[in-house]
Amino acid sequence: MTQTTLAIIGGGIAGLSAAYYAQQHNIDYTLLEASSGWGGKIKTDVIPTESGDVVVEWGPDSFITQKPWALQLARELGLEDELLGTNDDKRQIYVLSNGRLKTLPDGMMLIIPTRFMPFALSPLISPLGKVRMGLESLIPAKQDNEDESLADFIRRRLGQEALDKLAEPLMSGIYNTDAETQSLLATFPRFRMIEQKYGSLTKGMLAAKKHQPPPTGKKMPMFMSFTNGMQTLVSALVDALDGDLRLNTSVQCIDYSDDGYTLQLNDGESLQAQHILLTTPSYVSARVLQSIAPTIATQLQQIEYVDTGTVSLVYRKADLAQLPDGFGVVIPRSEKRHINAITVSSTKFDSRAPDDLLLLRVFYGGARTPQTFAQDDETLLQVVQDELADILNITAEPLLSRIIRTKQATPQYTVGHGERVQIMEDALPDGLWLAGSAFHGVGVPDCVHQSQVVVDAIAEKLSFSHHVMA
Repeated sequence: MTQTTLAIIGGGIAGLSAAYYAQQHNIDYTLLEASSGWGGKIKTDVIPTESGDVVVEWGPDSFITQKPWALQLARELGLEDELLGTNDDKRQIYVLSNGRLKTLPDGMMLIIPTRFMPFALSPLISPLGKVRMGLESLIPAKQDNEDESLADFIRRRLGQEALDKLAEPLMSGIYNTDAETQSLLATFPRFRMIEQKYGSLTKGMLAAKKHQPPPTGKKMPMFMSFTNGMQTLVSALVDALDGDLRLNTSVQCIDYSDDGYTLQLNDGESLQAQHILLTTPSYVSARVLQSIAPTIATQLQQIEYVDTGTVSLVYRKADLAQLPDGFGVVIPRSEKRHINAITVSSTKFDSRAPDDLLLLRVFYGGARTPQTFAQDDETLLQVVQDELADILNITAEPLLSRIIRTKQATPQYTVGHGERVQIMEDALPDGLWLAGSAFHGVGVPDCVHQSQVVVDAIAEKLSFSHHVMA
């Protein structure tokens, strides 16, 4: 039997970050990953073509910089020169509305217009819809702290059309979820804070815009990636780790005794640990915890997941001369399409395709189009090409395509999610910890931050225990 201070289960971005921060605290750790590779959903394929390499992401293509933790980690790892921001001079987003592309008006902060004329002149929202949104500052603020769905919140403050054309495709799309069940407090708590502080989203956004400091130097892009794709972050983390790293190693069960926790591994070995951090999907963590924390295991099993996928397609730029400039298209559920969104990856980021090629990434599945996920590859590819022809008038054959499917990919943050997670965390036995996309945010910065917070807490406990024993 081998011993470790901290056993980290799961080698995705949360597990790798936890190992990194444990190393910073000089905590002895063992990192266990059931698959044959590190990084979880973060994976990048570099596909050679006659013109040069095409960079295709399996999972997230970037991270948000307003949540600083992923950017801080990248800089600590020495990746400053490889950071790649979005091409914000080309930032144009289209919304599919009644089968036609309409631009998202300039001056939108989240989904709140902060510039009058672009919003007033936009054909995206009907005159009645604009009037309803304009009345937002007169709607009384919700006084209690109860959670509600994103859909209920947006309808209450901005009306049904704002929900349909803006919030549902832009905000529910991030979480691959249904706005009618999506927890506001677990996904966009800032909206509730603005409502309570200012009494109005519009007043809050205008105040935030007014108090923004004057720009100094080059503006930080809202989203960043890396020149060679998101796997750069995973590779740098793995290279920085000098602890006990084990691939193809799963945990069969966990036992507890006075000596601490004992993990029974799939290779027959036993691992003894003072602390265990589970960063695996909640349904995996539930199975592992069944024997020592059955109530928490049951609660973990109740977190639902949806299957999601992407189809990346490469075209000759000359064949897509009619393609509108911009980052891509979001598609409201009301359009009843077979796909959820389209990103022009090679416009959004440099270094994604050679100059004579265009890389498109089509999103499908999730809570919005599960029927598309169920199709076989041949049917799926045809459905995607038919949608591209109808929406973007793309009739050319792609030079290559890459279909990516991820079953049980994205946890669903339904109403009451934050409260349920808090109850689970409060009930965890001493020495057991949870982190990852199922709990406090699905994005890369969220996962990095959760691991940092948990490892800091473990370090504090270990330090206190050391002082008491001394």
